[in-house]
Amino acid sequence: MGPDPDHQRRTGRELIRTVQSPNFGPRRGGARPSIVILHYTAMADCAAAERALCDPVREVSAHYLISETGIVTQLVAEQHRAWHAGQSRWGAIDDVNSHSIGIELSNTGFAPFAAALMDSLEHLLAGILDRWSIPPERVLAHSDVAPGRKIDPGARFDWARLARQGLAIQLPKGGEQAVDDALFRSNLVAAGYADLPLETLLPPFRLRHRAGHAGALDTVDMALSAVLADRYPVVDPNGECA
Repeated sequence: MGPDPDHQRRTGRELIRTVQSPNFGPRRGGARPSIVILHYTAMADCAAAERALCDPVREVSAHYLISETGIVTQLVAEQHRAWHAGQSRWGAIDDVNSHSIGIELSNTGFAPFAAALMDSLEHLLAGILDRWSIPPERVLAHSDVAPGRKIDPGARFDWARLARQGLAIQLPKGGEQAVDDALFRSNLVAAGYADLPLETLLPPFRLRHRAGHAGALDTVDMALSAVLADRYPVVDPNGECA
C-alpha cells in the first residue's frame, strides 16, 4: 500500500507518517515488546528502503523507518510483530521479532548518521521506552542479537549520544582485567548474547561498546565485558531483565 499523505500524526516533536506494510503478524505467545532493535537500511535512499519494507515478496519490515531528514514513517503498529530481526537471539528469547520493536535508520552503513535523523530517533525512542517500560540496556543493535550475521547499525552509529539521553547504555572506560577467553564469552552470555565462539562474539561486542578497535581480545575488552555482565544481566528464563 502506498503512502497516504493525509495520514500523519505528531508524537512528541517528530511528525510521523503512516504507511502500512503488509509484512507483519501477531506477536507469538502473547509476547509484548521488551527490546528495541536498531538497524541501518544499507540502501541508496529512504524511498528505496520504504519500498523494500513494504514489498510482500521480500517479506521484511520494521515498525519504523527514519529518513536522513528526520521524517519518521510507521510501517507496522507497535502491537504487531514486524519482520526485521530474522534469525536472532537475546537471552532465552529466540523469537526476537515477537519481543521487539524494530527501527530502520536510512544510512548506507559507511557514513555518519544525519543529525536530523538522530534528533527524531531520540524523540521516538523516548516514547517507545516509556510506553512499554523498556530499560535503556534493552536498546540493542541488530548485530547484538545476530552475531556473525549482521553488523548494523555499524561503527558509525553514535551510541554515546543515546546514552547521554538515557536511551541506551555506555560502559565506563578505563579498567583492565586479565584476558580469559572463556570468561569473556561467559560475561557476554550473562548479558544476553548468544553462546557462540569468541571470534563470532568479539566483533559485535566491539561494534557496540568499543567501535573502531581491532586485534585480539585484550584486557580492556575483559573489563568492559565484566561491567556489562555485572550491571546488565539477563536473568530470568524468558530472557527478561530482572
